[in-house]
Amino acid sequence: MEGLSRRQLITGAGALALGAMLTRFISKAEAKGGTTEKWPWPYEKLDPKKTAEIAYEEWYRVFCGAAVISSIFSQLAEKIGDPYKSFPVDSFIVLEGGMAGWGTICGSLAGANIVANVIIGPRIAGPDCEHGHVIGSNIMKWYSEIALPTFVPSNPKANKDKIVQTTSNSPLCHISVGKWMKAYGFALASNERKDRCARVAASVAYKLVEDLNAWKDGEYNEEVAWSPAKHFGITGQQNCNECHGSNIPEAPKMKK
Repeated sequence: MEGLSRRQLITGAGALALGAMLTRFISKAEAKGGTTEKWPWPYEKLDPKKTAEIAYEEWYRVFCGAAVISSIFSQLAEKIGDPYKSFPVDSFIVLEGGMAGWGTICGSLAGANIVANVIIGPRIAGPDCEHGHVIGSNIMKWYSEIALPTFVPSNPKANKDKIVQTTSNSPLCHISVGKWMKAYGFALASNERKDRCARVAASVAYKLVEDLNAWKDGEYNEEVAWSPAKHFGITGQQNCNECHGSNIPEAPKMKK
């Protein structure tokens, strides 16, 4: 235990607890038989706008990653039932803040990858797709290159007149939210920043349902639009300077 900070211990304990809980869930599902032990799980087409509205509201309950998962799985639980009804959505609150508050992969993207993998599995990845699921990879590219947030909720909790959109050029929470905070001038605890992240989760949920619906109709482009670079034989990103060097965004201390 020497050399480990209190935060590392807490995060590690949380990850172990989550892993143990998911193991019990999977074992229970396998014991029940039926559709719960089959993977991938069934999917019925959803309305992207309705899904995005759910994700926006859910962000204020379970934050980014779990909000994306909940927005889709809650509807499929109503349409299909199990295994979606038994899925422990709320446990994925751990994705908040770039995984347990560490600012790594945006929780919305992590949630989207979980949903896509559960519904589609590895079937369209192909033998040369070393980095993972096609929809998951392509939505990370989309997230990095588009000005977010794209979705405007029916009843926004903040930023009611307008909202600044920023392009992250990165799938990382720290860079994505940091660039927005720097451009707009609001601090992390501000209602404006919270609304922004809720809109980002909703935007990702909207895009994900569009892609899943296209896949369901047999119209999704199964080619990988982008793959990470490899540095010294290790998978990585092509945008290192977004996080290293002089481009690290400095968040404002106080809102305007």
